[in-house]
Amino acid sequence: MKGKTIYPGRVEGCAVVSMEPIGFYGGVDVKSGKIVEKGHPLEGRSIKGKILVFPHGKGSTVGSYIIYGLKRYGNAPLAIVTENIDTVVAAGVILAGIPCVDGIDISRIRDGDIVVVDGDKGEIEIKRRAEDG
Repeated sequence: MKGKTIYPGRVEGCAVVSMEPIGFYGGVDVKSGKIVEKGHPLEGRSIKGKILVFPHGKGSTVGSYIIYGLKRYGNAPLAIVTENIDTVVAAGVILAGIPCVDGIDISRIRDGDIVVVDGDKGEIEIKRRAEDG
């Protein structure tokens, strides 16, 4: 899948997918790397060392610094894949140096898929599908 590079870098990992936007300020704990927003589909899930896939961010501009904080504490995702990135997430991945590709049809990626994010080329490859069921 071809998208647009927001921050370069090539990584491979397990996808954690949300069809709902993520608000990093108040929604993600920097010291654990877990989604803590009440009622969010990923509530309680860790994004540490994962390929985080979601449509776009939401909420406060402080979210950029939360993304940076995740990296600083060693709890950041390996990469971020979005459908329609917002400036908060874009600034965060650039500050933190997290590979990021935007403009991807995220409905094609399933939770648990093994995904290669090539931020250098702006491409996403699904290397292995998650098991059904």
